[in-house]
Amino acid sequence: MYQIKALPEDFIVKEIMDLEIGNGQYAYFLLNKANYNTVSALELLSKKFRIPLKDFGFAGNKDRNALTEQHISIFSGSRSFENISINGLSLKYLSNGKSRIYLGAHSGNEFSITVRNLEEKEIHKIKSLADAGKIIVPNYFGRQRFGRNNHNIGRLIVKGDFRKAASLMAESSIQSVSSYLSKSQNDFVGAITTVPLKTRRLFVHSYQSFLFNKTLFLFLKSVNGNEYSLNLKIPLIGFGFDIDEIENPGLREALSSVIAEEFIAPRDFIIRPMPELSSEGASRGAFFEMNNFSILEESSDELNNGMKKLKLKFFLEKGCFATTALDFILNDCSDIVDNIA
Repeated sequence: MYQIKALPEDFIVKEIMDLEIGNGQYAYFLLNKANYNTVSALELLSKKFRIPLKDFGFAGNKDRNALTEQHISIFSGSRSFENISINGLSLKYLSNGKSRIYLGAHSGNEFSITVRNLEEKEIHKIKSLADAGKIIVPNYFGRQRFGRNNHNIGRLIVKGDFRKAASLMAESSIQSVSSYLSKSQNDFVGAITTVPLKTRRLFVHSYQSFLFNKTLFLFLKSVNGNEYSLNLKIPLIGFGFDIDEIENPGLREALSSVIAEEFIAPRDFIIRPMPELSSEGASRGAFFEMNNFSILEESSDELNNGMKKLKLKFFLEKGCFATTALDFILNDCSDIVDNIA
């Protein structure tokens, strides 16, 4: 079985983004990190600088188990923040500007990934795809989108079962929830709202991502060969979703099955006790293309005796997962599909 992220330097991500620079109250930085996801890194910086978390902006949530470089904005930030000393985090001041960096503001990410524990047949498969020059991948959300329980917590919030949602958060070692419940045992909404807003929204978005993956899986089972459009979009179900607007019969059937299996309705995504978590939904391409795919290096794998490793480089547009691309190339997305439950 192929192996990624054996070492932090095996998975390098560089965010690609054009900034409009100039005078303004927002300071722009490059955040380099290891062993933190983006939200946890910003929470740490928020405490260090004594700046509210809401004053930080970022374009995309980068994985914990990687070396990543991304752009962030800090309202009323200072160039002196470059001098921060936190193991695994560094900041490089870029400029100031008038706008906050918001989710989705980047164009995509460039990846340099070392894939280990490869056999010759797997190396041959990757080389064949590199020679083809075009790799189309089902656009599943990667497993890091879900964490340990993110989509399960999101499901419970959407269904209005705040008692179980808070309990699952506590079981997942979210300390603020545990602490609140120890003092106010029956105020489950209050306990949930101790979690930062960005994280709470992530729970709901994670559940929408789970529904998307399940829909895409069922849709692909229903089509043969290339009997689908590469421009197909699949809804991220929210309160604005209307199944009557879905023209593709296979997609309509897949969505109907998912909604029935999950016992949900679009209006469940109007979360009245916490309206800030309500989600209208959106749409997402069912497929994506790996761009500028190349093999940088082939060598023996020093961590796995007798096996080989490849260092790969490619670009993905925002919202696409490198782990999904690699799982498709080497495993036909079976690792992701096995976790759709």
